[in-house]
Amino acid sequence: MVMLIALNKPMNMLSQFTSEGGWPALDTLGLPKKIYAAGRLDRDSEGLLLLTDDGGLQARISSPKYKSPKVYFALVEGVPDGDALNRLRAGVTLKDGKTAPCEAETVDTPDWIWDRDPPVRVRKTITDTWVRLTLTEGKNRQVRRMCAAVGYPVIRLIRYSIGPHTLETLAPGAWRHVG
Repeated sequence: MVMLIALNKPMNMLSQFTSEGGWPALDTLGLPKKIYAAGRLDRDSEGLLLLTDDGGLQARISSPKYKSPKVYFALVEGVPDGDALNRLRAGVTLKDGKTAPCEAETVDTPDWIWDRDPPVRVRKTITDTWVRLTLTEGKNRQVRRMCAAVGYPVIRLIRYSIGPHTLETLAPGAWRHVG
C-alpha cells in the first residue's frame, strides 16, 4: 500500500532527511522510514510538504508537467496594487524565463496562521500584506522571486496546499497520513 504523508514543515528546517550547515532536517520529526519528499520547500519557507514511499507518486506530485495546483500565502512588504497583481497573474519574466500565469489576490490574515519562530520583523513605517497565490509550476524560489520582481518582497512564505491536500489543522512539525 502506498504511503502519503502531509507534513507542516517548520521555518528553518531542511526538506531532506540529513542535517546540513547546522540546520535541522526531517529526520528529527519521527516520520516513517523509507519515505521521500515529493518536491521541496526552502529552509526559510513553511507549510505543506508531501512525503511518500512511491517514486511514481512522488514524480506526479512534484513534476510541473502534471500541473498540480499549489496554494501559497506570502506576507509581503507593502500593499500590492492592481498592476502588481495583474503582472503576477499574467506571469513574470525572471532570469530563468517567464513564469506561467497564476492566480494572485490580496487577502486578510488567514485565521489558521500560527505564530512564527522567529517572529516576523515588524516595521512601524511599512505595511505588510498577505497575498494568496496559486501556481501550477515550481521554479526555484519562484514565489519569492515573482513578488520581488513586481516590487513586493516576501517576508514570510507558507505553502497551504498541493492539489487536494492541505495543511488544515497541522501545527508546525506535525504530520498525518493522507493516503
